[in-house]
Amino acid sequence: MNVLDFAHAFFNDSAHWHGYDGIPTRFVEHITYSLEALLIAAVIGLPVGLLTGHTGRGGNALALIATAGRALPSFGLLVLMVIWIGIGMLPVMIPLVVLAVPPILVTSYEAIRSVDPSPVDAARGMGMPEARVLFQVEVPVALPLILSGLRTAAIQIVSTATIAAYVGLGGLGRYIIDGLYQKNYEKVVGGATLVAGLALATLAVFWAASRLTVSPGVRRSG
Repeated sequence: MNVLDFAHAFFNDSAHWHGYDGIPTRFVEHITYSLEALLIAAVIGLPVGLLTGHTGRGGNALALIATAGRALPSFGLLVLMVIWIGIGMLPVMIPLVVLAVPPILVTSYEAIRSVDPSPVDAARGMGMPEARVLFQVEVPVALPLILSGLRTAAIQIVSTATIAAYVGLGGLGRYIIDGLYQKNYEKVVGGATLVAGLALATLAVFWAASRLTVSPGVRRSG
């Protein structure tokens, strides 16, 4: 059998669509893990990136932190967290958040720094407070790049959240891990296909979000 045959057999098996191990249940679990990790990473990365970009200070330190975060292997960090903390959701969230913070942090910083200084200077000349300069002048112009950082982080999380299955949790990674253990390659291919499909759906969601939130003038200028 080839990959397409394995995928066809997996999705045509009605047993995979019902119960605690059914596709809808695993799909919801995977999305839940991914959304939680993305929310935590955004709460950490966005304020720091926006503030650093606005002030122009701390760029080198931010780049160093981002490089260190990208260098850490997610699975290795998961193993260390399990040894240190034990089995549970927290050891899974930590590597996912560490993976997602760098692209959010760096991209939000670069997005603010790339804003044309003319309207920023004009806003300050009118006496606008710094917070309003950031959120009413800089962020709307920088929004496409900010969303691209969030999109990158989201796709990385969706693709990596399969590690939750290594510590006995659910998600789409359950099919891959269980399939490898059972030598059931229908499950392996089915799980991998679902993860890839969810990553593509994530791209579509961020494309739609960009169309809805970014002003047409900013899109055209970009």
